[in-house]
Amino acid sequence: MVPDRRRFETAGSAAGSGLPWPGRSVKLWGFPLSQAIGGGAQPNKLIPNVSLPPNPNLSRMPSDDVFAKELELLETAERKGGIAKWALFTRMSGPGWLQGAITLGGGSLAGSLYLGVVMGYDLMWLQPLAMILGVIMLSAISYVTLSTGLRPFDAIKRHVSPALAWGWLIATMMANIVWCLPQFALGTAALKQNLVPAMNTPSGTWIAAIGLLVVASTVVWFYNSGNWGIKLFEMILKALVGMVVLCFFGVVIAMTYGGTLNWGEILTGFIPNPKYLFTPVPSMEVHIAATGESAEYWRTLIGGMQKDKIITAFATAVGINMTFLLPYSMLRKGWGKVHRGLAIFDLSIGLIVPFVLATGCVVIAAASQFHGNPDDVFALVEASRDSDAKPKEVGKYYNLVDARLADQLGDDFAAVAADPAKLAEQRDALPESERRMAAMLAERDNMSLAKTLDPLFSSDYAQKLFGVGVLGMALSTIIILMLINGFAFCEMIGVPPEGNMHRVGSMIPAVGVLGPFVWSQAAAALATPTSVIGGAMLPIAYVTFFLLMNSKRLLGEAMPTGAARWRWNILMGLATSVATFGSVWGLRDKQMYGFPIGYAALVLLAVLLVLGVVSFLSKNRAAEHQA
Repeated sequence: MVPDRRRFETAGSAAGSGLPWPGRSVKLWGFPLSQAIGGGAQPNKLIPNVSLPPNPNLSRMPSDDVFAKELELLETAERKGGIAKWALFTRMSGPGWLQGAITLGGGSLAGSLYLGVVMGYDLMWLQPLAMILGVIMLSAISYVTLSTGLRPFDAIKRHVSPALAWGWLIATMMANIVWCLPQFALGTAALKQNLVPAMNTPSGTWIAAIGLLVVASTVVWFYNSGNWGIKLFEMILKALVGMVVLCFFGVVIAMTYGGTLNWGEILTGFIPNPKYLFTPVPSMEVHIAATGESAEYWRTLIGGMQKDKIITAFATAVGINMTFLLPYSMLRKGWGKVHRGLAIFDLSIGLIVPFVLATGCVVIAAASQFHGNPDDVFALVEASRDSDAKPKEVGKYYNLVDARLADQLGDDFAAVAADPAKLAEQRDALPESERRMAAMLAERDNMSLAKTLDPLFSSDYAQKLFGVGVLGMALSTIIILMLINGFAFCEMIGVPPEGNMHRVGSMIPAVGVLGPFVWSQAAAALATPTSVIGGAMLPIAYVTFFLLMNSKRLLGEAMPTGAARWRWNILMGLATSVATFGSVWGLRDKQMYGFPIGYAALVLLAVLLVLGVVSFLSKNRAAEHQA
């Protein structure tokens, strides 16, 4: 007879030492991974102990036979070690790949492109650092979830604060719905412009958008079809993530063989230098100095643009909705305490590796083609002088030039702008050094990058390669946003996160199918409040799980103690501090129709933070008195 899996925990957690990492040979910052985060190097030997806290609303889990087989495999792999262990972990991985699928979306692509365009190779370190800090907090979330077996929404309500729980859920659902719009727009554009140019018609747009929705809905449907459905779902997501990474990696390999990359500069860019968060990089300073008396204007402009794009790049590494996805996807697979070491490996192989490879390759490709180079934009400007249809880059270039003229001419600019002939004359009269700056800063997208890479490839190979990569990014993100929304919807109405109700909730973000038609008009109205709320709630989510990791009332004997607790708290404190700094830095100047929405969000952040900490301390004090 197979024992009930809920009556098992590991010897390591029973001793209160932290995580019993199966992979003790892996190192993080010079420590064995088991010591760097989790605690004592306890053997992965299962022993009968006490039942986990009751959790009647857990989602469908594998049978006891399946669970017993997993335990046997984990113990066998631990005994064998080496390649056998890592091969098993790779085969059993899943939730981490779902995280990778959502983080490799349009936001990551746009952030990486702009980092390369404006900052070259100097901020290669930014996105990997953001991901490492995010994984620290996701590891804490996995530890709490797998140690208790409780759904986090319920755990936060009971052990921290209902206000924080509901704020977390609402911010997640808003992010899911709003960010589906640009993903559909991105995927549709990749199909029309890169892969199937014949679809570049109004009817082709509808066909592409609806096709993406049908594919995404079908894949999400599998997730609610039992264990085989979850396995198929994860296989599809792994394939999509792998396709994205291979496409962009292939571009960099081709550029390397073409002799267009300076790997010395690229590798130097992985050394963190926080100074460049606030000031232009040295390679741009040369061009700024060439503008003479106008240098301060361009330096200030670049500083402001850098801030927004850096925040975008940092925030898209780990978003608010990713903190919601991870625990539910692990519980859905039936993972428990014995899977905690596997969970960390899963996050590493499924999230860190694909993200760093894909975003790094995009930054490298963009920097090599566009950084400090105005020629591609000038060529488009000349080619479109007598045409009514202006490429996107030309519009962005003229926006920057006109902003400079408005700063120079003051109130007189309105009269100039009203006369096309005078405006064209003033644009051409702007010093060449300033026009070059505007061309260097003009925003490019994945289509622009694919075009510039054409000379390195035969025929239209670059267009197809980038098109497949971008389509994989968009489709995988749509699928995961729908999946997360199903979990959040079920929590909102108080039903188990499975079956038809999960499917209904998953279809809410399907409104994103309108993205190709409305996103350009709706972006300002929807993206700003969503990014503000999500940005404010991310540090709140981090603080919440920081508190849960220190809750004896919730974790009991599984709460890390001694040196393990110090390591957890130092690492979580670092990640939370950086997330809070990023939120404050990015939100304080945000405005919407003249209203300082950023400052309002910061006030909300402070209020929720105080409420959460006070509520947590109060609940734990009450529990101690009852004990």
